[in-house]
Amino acid sequence: MLYNVVVNDWGETTYVPTTLGNVLLIAVIIVLLSLAILFAKKRIDASAATGGKLTAKQLAFCAVSMALGIVLSNIKLFHFPTGGSITLFSMLVICLPGYWFGTGVGILTGVAYGLLSLVIDPYVLYPMQLVVDYILAFGALGLSGLFCNSKHGLIKGYAAGVLGRYVFAVLSGWIFFGSYAWDGWGALPYSLVYNAIYIFAEAAITVVVLALNPVENLMVQIRRMATE
Repeated sequence: MLYNVVVNDWGETTYVPTTLGNVLLIAVIIVLLSLAILFAKKRIDASAATGGKLTAKQLAFCAVSMALGIVLSNIKLFHFPTGGSITLFSMLVICLPGYWFGTGVGILTGVAYGLLSLVIDPYVLYPMQLVVDYILAFGALGLSGLFCNSKHGLIKGYAAGVLGRYVFAVLSGWIFFGSYAWDGWGALPYSLVYNAIYIFAEAAITVVVLALNPVENLMVQIRRMATE
């Protein structure tokens, strides 16, 4: 048994992982992060030139990305009553530090953004859900740095970051919010479809915009400003 069904004081039912469930979840997290680190080592991280330390300029660009991400996350094109929304390119903005400076800086920025979102608009039922939803899911957007030196690296990196966030969103929905599943749906299929709707819808819109030549040229110029 991976979880127990618990009803809170407001009548909401959710799934609380058992010891086995927590072990499985932690194992999955370790495997995913290990794979990310493995692939990251095969890429040239722009921060290596500074001995792995963030420069003042890098910190400034990361801070601007976080601030802009918070603003854009509140501009919702569509919002589900039970959580999840299609925003105005907020995931893209948080993926940019990884594209500019590499995977390490990207993940750190994503985690910092997640913690900032937690402070501003928290929705926490259980400690492990906080870790998955706010730290790991947003930190995964930093995987955009995996393709920072590739042709069309921003689009590839953005796709990698979005997929990383989707994996953790599905895990959270499956384990903690399965009680919201539609009639006749299991917790996992529901989480797979529900999270795909808003995450991939925003991703599709963003990729179309990024593919436009003026936008692509603008992103290249901004990266030069950040890295030179």
